[in-house]
Amino acid sequence: MIATVIISLATCLCLVLSVLFFPKITIAKKQLGTYWMVGLIGAVLVVCFGGISFSEVLAGLTNDTSINPLKILVLFVAMTFISVFLDEMGFFKYLATLATKKAKSNQISLFLILYFLVSVLTVFTSNDIVILTFTPFICYFAKNTKINPVPYLVAEFAAANTWSMMLIIGNPTNIYLATAAGIDFIPYFKVMALPTLLAGAVEIALILLIFHKALKQPLQAEVEEIKLTNKGFTFIGLFHLIACLILLVIASYIQLEMWLICLICAASLITCTIILCIAKKQKPVMLKSTTKRLPWELIPFVISMFILVLALQKQQVTNLLGNLLGESNIILKYGFTSFLACNLMNNIPMSVLFSAITQTLSSSVASQAVYSTIIGSNIGAFLTPIGALAGIMFTGLISQQKVKYTFLDFVKYGTVIAIPTITAALLGLMIIL
Repeated sequence: MIATVIISLATCLCLVLSVLFFPKITIAKKQLGTYWMVGLIGAVLVVCFGGISFSEVLAGLTNDTSINPLKILVLFVAMTFISVFLDEMGFFKYLATLATKKAKSNQISLFLILYFLVSVLTVFTSNDIVILTFTPFICYFAKNTKINPVPYLVAEFAAANTWSMMLIIGNPTNIYLATAAGIDFIPYFKVMALPTLLAGAVEIALILLIFHKALKQPLQAEVEEIKLTNKGFTFIGLFHLIACLILLVIASYIQLEMWLICLICAASLITCTIILCIAKKQKPVMLKSTTKRLPWELIPFVISMFILVLALQKQQVTNLLGNLLGESNIILKYGFTSFLACNLMNNIPMSVLFSAITQTLSSSVASQAVYSTIIGSNIGAFLTPIGALAGIMFTGLISQQKVKYTFLDFVKYGTVIAIPTITAALLGLMIIL
């Protein structure tokens, strides 16, 4: 047990250090994230030191259960493929441009429109996709209009990691925790709708209060005209996104698992795109560019952290943590401890660990712990950049755009906004449950 605990703690510590000091390394002129390498080394060490056997790892990865990480990864990657495909077609940038045109010279109008757009897109796609798409757009637009980008960046990141709670597909942590607990699409939405709405209302009020002076300044420049140049492919992408969402809603009625629905929709999108490319006598280059942008590094990272948690479960560590937290005040305990744990070990390994802990609880309180942890895993992302992979991507994109937004700035705004926001979300969860 001691060796397993030491390796797990050392892996989490090295993960934080890698994010802070060496997030990427260059191998053969290609930049690679270091976070997944840290997780992989930890998983290999825990097997080598006898924390868990290779056969037990294999059994855990191949078991036909809802907690199977391979199914969860297929669901996330397939859903991400559809969203990235739409982004490659310029759909999200087109919507962002329409939003800025609607606002004209009024910054507050622009701010509210962009916040609403980010929120809606996050609900129906994924917070990571929205951050990857809108962060460069905001930086570019702010430079051209000579306005302060920070209010928009803070609002974008906060919205993307708050409204991602609404549906099960909004964040890989939602997918993992809910799927592992056997929670389907509609039951999830019924519980998480109110906490998300309350959190969003508190969040937008706080951001407007913090940045009201900066947002009073008028816009100086006109918005660049952007048109959809691939309408046929965009239509195919939208059709598959909508079809996937509808099928996820009725998944429990048609007796299809969510990972299989997403995989079928992604495969259908690829097939339809190839057919249209053949009809137009052009190469399917958009499929290649979409595939390149998928979060492939997430696969070894999630599997590695899953192996560490399997070892902790085998050594009864998750039972000890479950007993330590107890079964009283579940919503507040699991909400705030998961919120803080995100920023010590990142929200994905935190979710894998807490999912195992919630399985030690009695059935009467287990669902409360799961939903509370989902809230913590989302809102914990904007307390520090370590809280989520989205934060790592976000700070990297800002640095590339040469916008001054330090680690301390992130923590300063994150603390002021995140703590009231998670409190509102947990109170909403108490009302529902």
